[in-house]
Amino acid sequence: MSPGKRAASILVACGKTMARELISQALQSQPGFSVVATAGSGKDALEAIRTKGVNFALVTTALSDGPVSGLLLLQKIQESFPSVKTVLLFEHSEEHLIEAAFRAGAKGVLSLSNSGFDMLRKCVEKVHAGEVWANSAQLVQVLSALAQHAPLRVLNAEGVRLLTKREEDVVRLVEEGMTNRQIARELHLSEHTVRNNLFRIFDKLGVSTRVELALYAVNCSKQAIAPGLTIRETETERPTEDRLKAPGVR
Repeated sequence: MSPGKRAASILVACGKTMARELISQALQSQPGFSVVATAGSGKDALEAIRTKGVNFALVTTALSDGPVSGLLLLQKIQESFPSVKTVLLFEHSEEHLIEAAFRAGAKGVLSLSNSGFDMLRKCVEKVHAGEVWANSAQLVQVLSALAQHAPLRVLNAEGVRLLTKREEDVVRLVEEGMTNRQIARELHLSEHTVRNNLFRIFDKLGVSTRVELALYAVNCSKQAIAPGLTIRETETERPTEDRLKAPGVR
């Protein structure tokens, strides 16, 4: 780390206790890194950011709150603590979440299945320095998704549109990572009207969070299918603990 550069005060948010401790211990031994907090849930992670001086958060997709709750945490960090840089850590089988991660505010993504500790260290260094971290294939995936993003049309099994044009606009802006206030400004509405629209959208589509809604929209845009978002736990190819061994960490 260059002289005068602020150290990375890191939060590690991971639903797996052993993996969380392993990542924390490995990073703690590196110059310029200080792991100031760990958390297993989104609530504990946000509290740590408020109280521990965190400026960098490593977040896995699965927290104790649920299999994709890490994405919801990323969005909350972006909304409430925009100066905190975030990286999403995911298993190889979760690469379909890369676009959603960047939309939720992540400045980097890293596959634990394909990366060792040295790659994790480099990722933290680069993102802390202000760069974006993703490999070539991941960047191509994100750019392709953005270039081909079709207007949202949510249909039921009979081909009838479930959302009004205004509700479709709200979903599109949620998918882009906008807050209620930003959506209200973009659509020239009150925040109260935006909230009411979201309540109706959640009810029509059977989702309960903004991240689920964003994932639903990505799914519909790519596949043009009827509603039915299914979020499942992913299988781990190899234990995370076996991939992040660092010197001095056993």
